[in-house]
Amino acid sequence: MKKILAVVIIAATSLSFTLAQKFAFVDSEYILGNIPSYKSAQDQIDKLSADWQKEIDNKLADIDKMYKDFQSEKVLLTEEMKTKREDEIIKKEQDVKDLQKKYFGRDGMLFKKRQELIKPVQDEVYNAVKALAAEQGYAIIFDTASNAGILYSNPKNDKSDEVLQRLGYKN
Repeated sequence: MKKILAVVIIAATSLSFTLAQKFAFVDSEYILGNIPSYKSAQDQIDKLSADWQKEIDNKLADIDKMYKDFQSEKVLLTEEMKTKREDEIIKKEQDVKDLQKKYFGRDGMLFKKRQELIKPVQDEVYNAVKALAAEQGYAIIFDTASNAGILYSNPKNDKSDEVLQRLGYKN
């Protein structure tokens, strides 16, 4: 009986602490979409990505042409010439793969450019959210942009516009 009473008291105490905590949410996509420097950075990254992809596509088209030419001339070539042409094609394919990795790989130029241009804006938003939470006493601020397990959120708890105001952007 004493154990049950102790468990009930502990549960009631922890429930009262939980109920006393304040929660809010923000929509990071909405916030970032309203920051001109983020839009500009994203446009720069999209253009770079498209330019690099076009360069790779052109190189792949050249390789495809080399391969087709090789296939059509194959019967006329000596074994030594065939081997040389095959090696050229394989080398060019490897060069394109290396270029793709250089541009789009895990630590590639696109990743580095994104870190350079977008991360400072994201850090600024994070710091504004953190300051808002500290000032207004929020225990947790969720991000609804990812919809990670949030089935419903009351719009009165949306602090996205307050974060934008802290960052100096009016709606």
